[in-house]
Amino acid sequence: MTQPVSYAREGAIGLICIDNPPVNATSQAVRAGLDAALVALAADTEARAAVIFCAGRTFIAGADIREFGKPPLAPHLPDVIARIEASDKPVVAVLHGTALGGGLEVALGAHYRIALPGTRLGLPEVTLGLMPGAGGTQRLPRLTGTEAAVEVITSARQVGAEEALRLGILDAIGTGSDPRAAGIAFAQSLLAEGKGPRPTGGLPPAAPLGESALADWRKRLSRAHPGDVARPEALAAVQDAATMSLAEGLAAERARFLRLMQTPQRAALVHAFLAEREVARQPDLEGVAPRAFDRIGVIGGGTMGAGIAVACLLAGLDVTLVERDAEAAAKARDSVTGLLSGSVKRGKLAPERRDAILADTFRAVDNYEALARADLVIEAVFEKLEVKREVFTRLDAVCRPGAVLATNTSYLDIDEIAGFTARPGDVVGLHFFSPAHVMRLLEIVEGARTAPEVMATAFALARRLKKIGVRAGVCDGFIGNRMLQAYRTAADHMVLDGASPYQVDEALTDFGFAMGPYQTSDLAGLDIGFFNRQRKAATRDPRERVPVFADRLYELGRLGRKSARGYYIYDDATPRGRPDPEMEGMLASIRADLGITPRAFTDQEIVARYMAAMVNEAARIVEEGIARRPLDVDVTALNGYGFPRLRGGPMHWADAYGLDRLAGEIRTYAEEDGWFWRPAPLLERLAREGGRFADLNR
Repeated sequence: MTQPVSYAREGAIGLICIDNPPVNATSQAVRAGLDAALVALAADTEARAAVIFCAGRTFIAGADIREFGKPPLAPHLPDVIARIEASDKPVVAVLHGTALGGGLEVALGAHYRIALPGTRLGLPEVTLGLMPGAGGTQRLPRLTGTEAAVEVITSARQVGAEEALRLGILDAIGTGSDPRAAGIAFAQSLLAEGKGPRPTGGLPPAAPLGESALADWRKRLSRAHPGDVARPEALAAVQDAATMSLAEGLAAERARFLRLMQTPQRAALVHAFLAEREVARQPDLEGVAPRAFDRIGVIGGGTMGAGIAVACLLAGLDVTLVERDAEAAAKARDSVTGLLSGSVKRGKLAPERRDAILADTFRAVDNYEALARADLVIEAVFEKLEVKREVFTRLDAVCRPGAVLATNTSYLDIDEIAGFTARPGDVVGLHFFSPAHVMRLLEIVEGARTAPEVMATAFALARRLKKIGVRAGVCDGFIGNRMLQAYRTAADHMVLDGASPYQVDEALTDFGFAMGPYQTSDLAGLDIGFFNRQRKAATRDPRERVPVFADRLYELGRLGRKSARGYYIYDDATPRGRPDPEMEGMLASIRADLGITPRAFTDQEIVARYMAAMVNEAARIVEEGIARRPLDVDVTALNGYGFPRLRGGPMHWADAYGLDRLAGEIRTYAEEDGWFWRPAPLLERLAREGGRFADLNR
């Protein structure tokens, strides 16, 4: 097998080439190869300087994810970087593509750094519950200053080459596209100028942050990333660089890094990272070619339809949006224009590109015939089966053979919708999340007769839109909304029994959720929940406890943010909402009517019941094959439902919490409500056998 690191020489320049596709990760083999190449460099009496560069499309883009969670193997990256820095011959690192994490730390250990145009650099370890652990917190501030280093490390953002040059990370931006040639040219110029090694660690330390600035950073990080343990440690490590010697700072950095390696947050964040990559792997679709989808049709120009159209337009696709009449089409065009202009305002889209999109690749019309040449059509109309029937009957008549017909339904039966056409194999569910041009999750719902190439097309579309596609089976609510119904029911039961909706929201946001269930209801609109309850009323079990208070709010016209009043009151003074003092009296009256004697709930009990309902339903979803693996549930919850990333997803959380403990709590709850609290057979089996949900991901 070819070695991932090679050493050669051209004239007086030693060439250390890393070739470890696809992203030249710092695997054990790469670390060992670098170490051996540095030994060869030292022994090569003809070499007067060295260049470290990478083959392929990128410089070292981080660690080898296959080594995550495993004991590190020698040589360790800090030791390899120390050897680079200690070289008595000048070492140049040539960056291209991305230089991330340990890759940037390798470059910081070199004496000089250049980058090809378009290169991006970063230290994103905090997104995995870690911090740079191979000198990044000690060497970077010696180049950029303390404040800039703190910002780069705690934001985890990627820095462009021009900015990196201004910050002092780079010495130059090369020309062309060949890192080897650029490195040789720069190294030759160093030798011509008589420049020798310039160890980054030997540069003077930057000035430390003052007490006020340090306190401000702590407050800022706590507010932006509540509960996060990695960022405060990284902040402290960068401050160490200004107050300690290099050796002391490196030792303190490594100790902090190793402590973080043992935290539950690190395990949760690494699980989330790996799950989001694994979720796209569909063994049964390997080798199945997707259909072409250059021309997209969207039916419906409301909030969801306009968002889907913009997501497709930003991905470079041609979009035709169909509305019911000319007036609605004009309104839809205005909505799409507004969303694109918002992207311009945020610096995500050039004004010229927006104008080109609106002139060339987008049109809003009022006739289905405009979709005759569409490759893929996404329906985003009102969530009512009769409306879907009309849409798909018309699409079946006008769309060309082989066109993919997708429904954005949140709950309805994909197989029934497919039955409205003569081509059920072409029908698939594409459940976008609002705002569709922002949210990353896309549930790809497979019907009983959906063709494999249609599923492959759906996953290809997800990748094109830079979304995370999760495969789901057909049931009421698929993965996410079916789970949502269960844990929202648990919350409603607690409110009926005495908890305040505001206490429930606060307990769950303190746990880490982006929003509580009643804040979320106000944001989505209380009419949505009302219509869903009405839809299911005919099949409702008489033992089901209905959240009477939610229907009462709807009947009063309190629809949430859209009407300035729902569970919360929204006005200029409190645009994000404040508790409504009338809720307490309304709930007291409802409880009295139902004969409920209210009791108090602790925040801990609120979280325990909410999570138990979520995991219990998720176990059923996995057991029924609606989600193929527990990780599919985790990715769905993380990217579509505000689940706290620091906890890794509901199934990962449950494994950490203890499945036997969780099953026991559900059995206890069942003593008071044996209809709702029925332990899922899969959860019971795993708890009994000492298994974990993680075992089912393999």
